[in-house]
Amino acid sequence: MAFYTCIHYSETIDRYYVGSCEDIKDRLSRHNAKYSKSTKAGAPWELKYTEFFETRSDAVTRELEIKNKKSRKYIEWLISTAG
Repeated sequence: MAFYTCIHYSETIDRYYVGSCEDIKDRLSRHNAKYSKSTKAGAPWELKYTEFFETRSDAVTRELEIKNKKSRKYIEWLISTAG
């Protein structure tokens, strides 16, 4: 099974959202369908970055590492180095 850490961006509110999930397409569509309180104001969201992990634990650990940096510059650097 695959798990992901992903970064979404909302141009509407000019914010990034960092999360982890099993199904990237489903997660993005749920954000854009406004299912989550924390993301509904930002719809539409775009997927900007993903990292693959074999366990949910690893994906969540990486999500927290990114969030704990509290740095938009770091998130934008990750996105710019993805390719």
